[in-house]
Amino acid sequence: MSKKLGLALGGGGARGVVHIGFLKALEEAGIKPDYISGTSMGAVVGGCYAAGISVDEIREAVLKLKTMDLVDLNAMAFTRLSLLRSKKLQNLFLKYLGDIKFEELNIPFTCTAVDMYSGNLYVFDKGSVATGVQASSCIPGVFKPVEHEGMLLVDGGVLCRVPVRQVKALGPDVVVAVDAIKYTADPVTQIPNLIAMLLRVFDILDNVNVRRERAESDYPCDLLLEPELAGMSQFEVKNLDKAYEEGYQLGKDNIQKIQELLKD
Repeated sequence: MSKKLGLALGGGGARGVVHIGFLKALEEAGIKPDYISGTSMGAVVGGCYAAGISVDEIREAVLKLKTMDLVDLNAMAFTRLSLLRSKKLQNLFLKYLGDIKFEELNIPFTCTAVDMYSGNLYVFDKGSVATGVQASSCIPGVFKPVEHEGMLLVDGGVLCRVPVRQVKALGPDVVVAVDAIKYTADPVTQIPNLIAMLLRVFDILDNVNVRRERAESDYPCDLLLEPELAGMSQFEVKNLDKAYEEGYQLGKDNIQKIQELLKD
């Protein structure tokens, strides 16, 4: 009997489409994850996959996205908690995930969010998958936070870009992580607007956390994969095909390594 595989799928906005291609490569090789944990876009892809939505269906839905599908300008942005409303985002998740509960998923799955009141990481492992995925992907200051059980929840990437420890807690023998943003933020030549400024601050702080966590001796990752997506921003929806293909090739290139890790 082969070892149990856990996938940690990290955040990254549009760059996170690499996760779809990566899952497709695993599927073609006959490898199915036993556990998944996701953050932000990794939560979107991982949650849909764990719910039984096929890789091809996830790809089709995501590649159809345009910026205006998600943008719903908040006229009261400077007196409320976000530049954009979240209704369109919420409706998108409900369309595909409906009222599925974590307890009903085909594959055990968790996703991360951060409570803005306490500053603590929160791991969704029960209740509505759509709510968990929405909270995990609510970029702070950009999308309206999710109110849940007395908490005000935003993107899990604030504290946990790639949920390696969270998937390890589910019990796999082998943990494979995919980081769509990579170890160090790509340099930029311009910051054209307020949203870009917020995202840049987020990236810089995030990378400090990532470097610190990966330096810890007990970091429970057996294989860390980082796709090459130089120059692609988190909101660059015009290059989603590129991200998918990069993820697919990343998977193909590492199938043998993963198979070796899964051998008894």
